[in-house]
Amino acid sequence: MRITVVGSGYVGLVSGVCLAARGHDVTCVDLRKDVVAQLNVGVPHIYERGLPELLKSVLASARFRATTDLHASIEIAEIALIAVGTPSENGAIDLSAVRHCVRQIGAYLATTPHHLSVVVKSTVIPGTTDTLVREELEHSSGKKIGAFGLGMNPEFLREGEAIEDFMQSDRIVLGHEDERTLVRLEELYAPWSCDKVRVNTRTAEMIKYANNAILATQISVVNELANLCAAVGGVDALDVMRGVHLDKRWSPITALGRLAPQILTYLIPGCGFGGSCFPKDVQALRTQGQSLGLPMNMLNAVLDVNAAQPGQIVSILERKLGALSGRRTLVLGLSFKPNTDDVRESASIKIVLDLLRAEADVRCYDPLAMENFKLAIGIAADRIQFSSDWRREIEWAEIVIIATRTREYCELTSLRVAGKTVFDARRLINPAAGCSADYLSIGRRLN
Repeated sequence: MRITVVGSGYVGLVSGVCLAARGHDVTCVDLRKDVVAQLNVGVPHIYERGLPELLKSVLASARFRATTDLHASIEIAEIALIAVGTPSENGAIDLSAVRHCVRQIGAYLATTPHHLSVVVKSTVIPGTTDTLVREELEHSSGKKIGAFGLGMNPEFLREGEAIEDFMQSDRIVLGHEDERTLVRLEELYAPWSCDKVRVNTRTAEMIKYANNAILATQISVVNELANLCAAVGGVDALDVMRGVHLDKRWSPITALGRLAPQILTYLIPGCGFGGSCFPKDVQALRTQGQSLGLPMNMLNAVLDVNAAQPGQIVSILERKLGALSGRRTLVLGLSFKPNTDDVRESASIKIVLDLLRAEADVRCYDPLAMENFKLAIGIAADRIQFSSDWRREIEWAEIVIIATRTREYCELTSLRVAGKTVFDARRLINPAAGCSADYLSIGRRLN
């Protein structure tokens, strides 16, 4: 099939490259000429594991290209996938990029009898595709739905694992407002043999939000329980969660032994969730519910717990060590999760700013995200030293904070950390494995 993907961010570029890898002819549209030029020579402008190799492969096969010309790309396309950003603005979803994109597509449709299925892949609140998108298309094209198709195909991609998640999807949601678009979506995803959910566009939109809201809720309830464990004393929240994980509804027992589903990684105490999806999606869903007269008590609580959780780190350190002014502190991990350069809503931003307010002497390390982190915190970056070798900084540091679950930080247990304080904000290392430092973490009372 001939596909146009509008937007070349994490979702758009990964989707376009993966669809091309499965045999479709894909054009990716972006307004930025420098990004288009990079993509056409095989250099992605975002970090995603496996993306450079796959991009080069689909370019070599002539199944993928990038352009700034939206109209030229869609005049030969059967489906236009909208994958532009939908950021949060004061807790509400900002649909301006979607609106602009749809108006441009509608302007093209006004000039041609070509039938195009416009399919939203961006995360949008329930009721967006069949109202705002449809109305904008009808207004700018002068046509009614039927003269064009309309669908919604949400993504379920984890940054750092996006290529695998797309190529080995666990489910594909085919949201549609007309049968022709459903037929096209069926053809688009024919190479995938996973479960496919055929629903209207509102349901497709809600599936995406419900998925993220439930995962975010799990993280916040575990963190609230971890804080309670620390307050009670004599209880380690990680031991508690190990016991919970063994419930056969979480970890089924089969003839081959007990399974350990990936969902259990959301049931580990830590310093909160971040990234481009969970915070903004939960906020947007809460705001929509409140606009409809619902109190949204649960989602309010999820966000409140998460907003406060990064503050636990400096609070615990100050209770243990006293004032942090001048204390040499090394922060390991700046992205919101391992294997990505994305720092959006990262807990590390709040942790570092808290340390600076406490006048600590701060150095930071991340294998991928240091430049993005500098941009995110602005002028505050001038007060931080960024290191290219975290192991070399161990001798300098009095305090080491593990802020992401990057596996290489497990090496701390074999380094000379005696007399230092290690705060494991992600419960990554096992202190019983020989860590000679004073070990602190979420979910345990201070000694």
